[in-house]
Amino acid sequence: MKAPHKSDRLLAGWADLRRFTPARVALGRAGNGLPTAAHLAFQAAHAAARDAVHAALDVAALRAELSTAGLGSIAVRSEAADRRTYLLRPDLGRRLRDRTAIPRIPGAMLFVVCDGLSAVAVQRHAVALLHYVVPRVPGAVAPIVVAEQGRVALGDDIGDALSAEAVAVLIGERPGLSAADSLGVYLTWQPRRGRTDAERNCISNIRPDGLTPEAAGDKLLWLIAAMRRLRLSGIGLKDEQSRPFITPD
Repeated sequence: MKAPHKSDRLLAGWADLRRFTPARVALGRAGNGLPTAAHLAFQAAHAAARDAVHAALDVAALRAELSTAGLGSIAVRSEAADRRTYLLRPDLGRRLRDRTAIPRIPGAMLFVVCDGLSAVAVQRHAVALLHYVVPRVPGAVAPIVVAEQGRVALGDDIGDALSAEAVAVLIGERPGLSAADSLGVYLTWQPRRGRTDAERNCISNIRPDGLTPEAAGDKLLWLIAAMRRLRLSGIGLKDEQSRPFITPD
């Protein structure tokens, strides 16, 4: 029996990796290009990513879901007047349009939900995460703030106006070609204008095929407890949550 050629063994090894990742590996080829099925799948994923960036957040539906989950909410907007402005002027997405819409609740834990770069992710996963986390947070928790055209740093402006102890911003992450509905959470101690990304902790890839809302919720609760104990967030707060070793199927 003829032994497999070296290139065939290499391709088989790459193809085996497809069991562990949605990344585009070992797609094969047709002449100098991709097979038709792989090419069409790439175009579909690219279209889904573009749609996610431009999709509008259904604020009314989101607030109705929050209410059903027993969570009160407030709706606000950033200074970005529309989606085009939001994409071209990131600075406007970091500032709150009307600070008078925010009640002062000194010392409360604040959760802000922003559409970010994927309103699809927020619409699908934010309520499940909040429903899991909020009842488990000790102490005062402010009403959920739902923000349109928001960047991560908008949470600093909102938290400053509210005099919050800390803020967790749930935001749609930049869509990729394997996931257009990934939710991220950014945790910041004592939010105020001028905070930097080095002063935040991030949990990303929250979605059914990534980090589940329950797993992300457990990690967020651990970080909140550690943040309160150390009175800081960001590079000074390391994620040392114990986690089980999971063997691949």
